[in-house]
Amino acid sequence: MSAGTHTVTATYSGDSNFTTSSGTDTQTVNLASTTTAVSTTPDPSVVGQSVTFSATVAPVAPGAGTPTGTVTFVATDGVTTVTLTGTLSGGTTSVTTNGLVTAGVYVVTATYSGDADFTGSTGADTQTVTQASTTTALSSSPDPSVVGQPVTFTATVAPVAPGAGTPTGVVTFVITGGPTLAGTLSGGTATVSTNALGVGTFPVTATYSGDLNFTGSSGSDTQTVAQASTTTAVSSLPDPSVFGQLVTFTATVAPVSPGAGVPTGTVTFVIDGGGGGTLTGTVAGGVATVTTSTLDAGLHNVTATYNGDTNFSTSSGTDTQTVNQASTLTTVSSFPDPSISGNAVTIFAFVVAQPPGSGVPTGTVTFTVTDGVTTVTLTGTVDGSGVAAVSTPLPTGNYTITGVYSGDTNFTGSSDTDTQTVI
Repeated sequence: MSAGTHTVTATYSGDSNFTTSSGTDTQTVNLASTTTAVSTTPDPSVVGQSVTFSATVAPVAPGAGTPTGTVTFVATDGVTTVTLTGTLSGGTTSVTTNGLVTAGVYVVTATYSGDADFTGSTGADTQTVTQASTTTALSSSPDPSVVGQPVTFTATVAPVAPGAGTPTGVVTFVITGGPTLAGTLSGGTATVSTNALGVGTFPVTATYSGDLNFTGSSGSDTQTVAQASTTTAVSSLPDPSVFGQLVTFTATVAPVSPGAGVPTGTVTFVIDGGGGGTLTGTVAGGVATVTTSTLDAGLHNVTATYNGDTNFSTSSGTDTQTVNQASTLTTVSSFPDPSISGNAVTIFAFVVAQPPGSGVPTGTVTFTVTDGVTTVTLTGTVDGSGVAAVSTPLPTGNYTITGVYSGDTNFTGSSDTDTQTVI
């Protein structure tokens, strides 16, 4: 009989001796009380795992029957609260959630709202949620790289099933032979970059330290770094120069993108032609310089070869150097002056290089001695001191002496005059 006030009528149908009659009464039926029992499975679970809450609603004796209606489940650990509603079927309802996303002990309360025949009731249980395990996957890009190239290391931290959710916190990247870097997770991913790796193969470990809801984990990878390519640019100063002038050759060694850094080591300069040869300069700040003043006049080809180092590969560059003849100054003198007729007179020509040229000219000087009547032509060879000397007897007179240096491969010609008195 359902809850409510019921009218009861009893009717006597009579017999052969008695007539029919009837009587009435009322019966009040109250709502039956209920109990609500709650259970959860699995218990314990991990963060993000699907958990099923079940509620069984039963009448309290002497009540009987099967309650209907809905049950509201509220699960909370003080941080996360989940509310779900289930409909009774056969006195039982179940709901499932993966919304328990923080680790802790949840109080699960199931409240039956009652129906026309049964009163509401409440039951409670606890659900323990522990940290979910994680995996950390590590990758790098680009791999391989070259010296000086920025390399990005990426750690992806994910929960292990049946756990779910997005880990937070910090990942520490330890590069053996390189720096130690830290990155903060965003969306389960942390990235760091460095361009500080030299040539080699570097083991890398990424360690996730965990957070309140997820346990720590680590992953490893290797990064291969190769030598960076280089370019070598050659220049000279001054260009053109003159024979004997100091010339500076400069080689600038630079990494080729995406490589970066400052190459070290040596550069070998090979200069062809007379006075050339092989010179070696040490690279400092990416630049090597050598100097020489021995180049003969002419066009010289210069090749500069960077010999490489641990982190940078070899390269070479070329240039040309033009060396012009150096100018000269010729000074003529005679001794003795005055001289006596018939006696020998020594005539000197001093030939020197004009700055910025240097060195000792070679070749010959042609001397012309004349007083307008008598003319004498003599030739002298320039010695290792740049002096040419000749001797000749002269008759009485006033003479003009002209000395003409003819030049050589490396020096231009020049001339001078002097006078000689013979008595």
